[in-house]
Amino acid sequence: MRPHDEPKGWGALQPPPGYYSADGRPPDAMQRGLILDWAVNQRIADGWRVESRSRTQVVMVRGNRLNHVLHAILMVFTCFLWGAVWLALAVTNKVERVALTVDARGNIVSVNGPG
Repeated sequence: MRPHDEPKGWGALQPPPGYYSADGRPPDAMQRGLILDWAVNQRIADGWRVESRSRTQVVMVRGNRLNHVLHAILMVFTCFLWGAVWLALAVTNKVERVALTVDARGNIVSVNGPG
């Protein structure tokens, strides 16, 4: 993934040195799980939430979908005045989705998903 494709606020996403073995061996499954947990905790602190998780991958989401039914009802009851608010929210609303995995060498790989 290229750096400009990363979601806003994502810098270097590698855990501190204590998560790797001292002799340079690749991390085992337990260490990779700890590295993934570390990355998830870092992103949760930045306002992301976990959408789904397996042992080797986590899908994280930031933002909420717009409730178009509610806005349509509000627009009808306000004689279409709410339409301007609805349009502004629809244009500015953004949902970001990222899948995090840890490869065999212990590096965190992030892939942007559909928003």
